[in-house]
Amino acid sequence: MTDTHLNLIAGQWVPGDHASENRNPSDIADVIGHYASATEDDVARATAAAAEAQRAWFSGGPQPRADLLDRVAGLIEARATEIGTMLAREEGKILPEAIAETRRAAQIFRFYAGEALRIPGEALASTRPGVDVEVLREPMGVVGLITPWNFPIAIPAWKIAPALAYGNAVVFKPAEITPGTAHLLAQILHEAGVPPGVFNLVMGAGSRVGAAMVAQPEIAALTFTGSARTGRAIARRAAETMKKVQLEMGGKNPMVVLNDADVPLAVAACLNGAFFSTGQRCTASSRLIVESGIHDAFVAELSRQMQALRVGPALAADSQIGPVVSAPQLDGNLGYVRLAAEEGCTVLGGDCLNGPTEGYFQRPALFLNAHNDMRVAREEIFGPCATVIRADSYDHALALANATEFGLSAGICTRSLAKARHFRHHARAGMVMVNLPTAGVDYHVPFGGTRGSSHGSREQGRHAVEFYTTVKTSYSFAGDPLTETA
Repeated sequence: MTDTHLNLIAGQWVPGDHASENRNPSDIADVIGHYASATEDDVARATAAAAEAQRAWFSGGPQPRADLLDRVAGLIEARATEIGTMLAREEGKILPEAIAETRRAAQIFRFYAGEALRIPGEALASTRPGVDVEVLREPMGVVGLITPWNFPIAIPAWKIAPALAYGNAVVFKPAEITPGTAHLLAQILHEAGVPPGVFNLVMGAGSRVGAAMVAQPEIAALTFTGSARTGRAIARRAAETMKKVQLEMGGKNPMVVLNDADVPLAVAACLNGAFFSTGQRCTASSRLIVESGIHDAFVAELSRQMQALRVGPALAADSQIGPVVSAPQLDGNLGYVRLAAEEGCTVLGGDCLNGPTEGYFQRPALFLNAHNDMRVAREEIFGPCATVIRADSYDHALALANATEFGLSAGICTRSLAKARHFRHHARAGMVMVNLPTAGVDYHVPFGGTRGSSHGSREQGRHAVEFYTTVKTSYSFAGDPLTETA
């Protein structure tokens, strides 16, 4: 196991029972490293260490927690280029996006350094004389975190930082195909002085490591970001141990473009939302619902700009879109390109592309003449593919936008304040964008959706306190001071 990056359990770097190879999707000949795969016993030891360490972590008060998170933020900022380069190499996101994501992670840790000192509570008057009532927030205890590969530092940050800020201990399992960025983050937490057991890293396959976490009775709460299928399975299994769960899952996000839209602005928003980050975002604009009067002009300009996008290695200075993350993901994307043609769409792009190195490069794709009942318009593809659906009117466009099992993000491009306001109030989504891409959110406000996209309380911002704490109501009677004797 020499030259293998190890798991972090109870403050010690420990091996697993085997190591997994991590390769660069821009150049599959580039082996980034080998990463230890944890066992079920490792998960049990990490959970026990977390349970033992959590009490002192919380009882030590908020200032040490705030100080730790602030140190972590500073260390991430200092190593932003190094971490961003790792992220680009293993996930395929182009370097400027990868560095920007890393800096966002630092901002998240610094935000929750402040929140550690602002844990809310209430003092209320009782209905009974002489009785005081306090409503307090206390940590859940041990929190399990299961994160995806598409944002391998931002999403771990927005789960780890609030968990620690509110006094919990953490067992963290990153995505199996992007362990390198998570391992760098674990190193930073270790270097910053996180007490042994308060933060634990267990790498490996979700089918083994993630399943073991869900089964652990001492993990009181579990937060997951990933596919809807896996999220539903976690919810069922977590009920057996009465875990609190937070699930962020899929999206099939609509972007409505009305006849009065500013065409250059609408094209820029759709190009960004649909294709940047290789379309590998749960908030991606995967359904472009375009009103008839603007449809042809909009499609012509979007197609022109899409076909001009430069696809290439993540670290290449001129790349605008990097590779797809893995061979299975690329195969799935190509399957949807074929399916779009079979379902009657006119397909622009979507084919494999030869790069300067052997990697998983795919041209972005538009599926024209689509209908909302097609599989390509209903199923999440999670790649650089977008369907274009014609709408007869605003009302028709709104109905199409809401006709989905998902409800994460929705957008509209229009100059009409009345229609923008109506859409904000009637789009069935947790986040609504007006004249902006459906992807791209701030770190200090709530993130989450409705229906099949999300389950449980919101992530990010001050709303994170709802998941990472539990409420305790405390009553006290001080007696009648007039009857007390000296």
